[in-house]
Amino acid sequence: MTVAICFRPDPRPALVEFSLLESWLASSSALQLPLHQIESQQQAKGREVQRLLLQAHLQHRGNGDVGPALQLEQPDGAALYSHRRLSTRSLTTVFGAVELVRMGYSRPSGPSIFPLDKALALPARSFSYELQRRLVKAAVQNPFLESVQTIAELTGVGVSKRSLEEILPDAARDFDAFYQHRSVATPTGSILVAAVDGKGIPMVKPGGPPPRARLTKGQKANKKRMATVATVFTRAPWVRTPQQVIEGLFPNPRPAPVPSPPRPENKRVWASLLKGKTAVIEEVAAEMDRRDPARSATRLALTDGERALQIRVDQKLQVTLILDLMHVLEKLWKAAYVFHAEGSLEADLWVLDRTLRILIGEVGQVVKGIRQSITKRGLSGPKRKTLNAVANYLYRNRSRMRYDEYLANGWPIASGPVEGACKNLIKDRMERSGMRWTEQMAEAIVQLRAIYLSGDFDRYWQFHIDQDQRRLYPVAWAVVPK
Repeated sequence: MTVAICFRPDPRPALVEFSLLESWLASSSALQLPLHQIESQQQAKGREVQRLLLQAHLQHRGNGDVGPALQLEQPDGAALYSHRRLSTRSLTTVFGAVELVRMGYSRPSGPSIFPLDKALALPARSFSYELQRRLVKAAVQNPFLESVQTIAELTGVGVSKRSLEEILPDAARDFDAFYQHRSVATPTGSILVAAVDGKGIPMVKPGGPPPRARLTKGQKANKKRMATVATVFTRAPWVRTPQQVIEGLFPNPRPAPVPSPPRPENKRVWASLLKGKTAVIEEVAAEMDRRDPARSATRLALTDGERALQIRVDQKLQVTLILDLMHVLEKLWKAAYVFHAEGSLEADLWVLDRTLRILIGEVGQVVKGIRQSITKRGLSGPKRKTLNAVANYLYRNRSRMRYDEYLANGWPIASGPVEGACKNLIKDRMERSGMRWTEQMAEAIVQLRAIYLSGDFDRYWQFHIDQDQRRLYPVAWAVVPK
């Protein structure tokens, strides 16, 4: 026999606590304190008022008793949940810990059903969705220990670092589904740009002895795994001359005024450590198709000179492939230091001259000049090897270096967005001093940080709650009448 228990919400604890706070603020001791101490103590005392008010609200919601029994329609027939029992559940919220008394319906086999849990849209974990949201948002910006300390200072709620680490992979599980269903605003720009690059993440070594305090020659403190970083955005054309690009790349005491570049629209950045380049590039293709289903935009892709990556991008995206000018500059600096000392004016002028010639369409002449220098100077050994590598790189990519045409069309020629993504998404968070990552945790943080940097965090979190609720409460039930 089930004994019915009637709960009457009692608001008095919150009123008593509020009265105590009010009395303290008017007390002679408080009137002697400086304002900053009043603020600190009032915040701490006020948290208990908030917690008690929430506890009273939950009591107002009842215990979820919906009738004598529940019937669930299942593939093998209807299942009757007729055994009822009251139980308590603790939940840690942003105001502190609260307790719920709720009616559970069960049968000889299978888990119990708690209608109140579904009515309140409670998570499976003992931390409320709002507390989890704040923890996750802190963790994508700062180290885990610093994150839990920040939340404790702001809310007075203590959460262990271990609990945060358990929350994060679950929080990221709806990343792919969110972007498959997300709609973006109609862009005004006519150029749809994709960029793909790689960035290393320092990983925890699998097993083995702990690292020595002092490494021997040839030892590395950690081994990095390459994550594939991608970005997609829309942009308006921006016509420039080669000389204007040069002035933006090299210091000029009297630079000519250059109009501000158009800002990227609907920019999305993301990365994956586990999926691999092909899978990420396929995601880029899907993202571009979602944004431009009629294929009316000018589609471009910026990459470095890695041949395997270029082949994948060319096959999957069907775009005009542009070699990132920043990677060209890296090669030119290497060549310059064969001829001139690092940091010298001569090296700067050598790179400036070759960059300008490349921008006006003379890639072949630059390659020819480098190869002639090898012969004329009789270079051998490492110097010859470096110059040959640079010349071969430029020659191999010449069809993707028609920068004079790209600039006249107003197209981008440097992947600043993806370089920025590598820095903001990975380096600034994943490569801080002493950080080492497991595959699962690195993937979760990279995905959640990508959501945050793309400006989608709040929309994603509501989507995650909706998806989580569907997983937790997938089956509807009917109340069996008395």
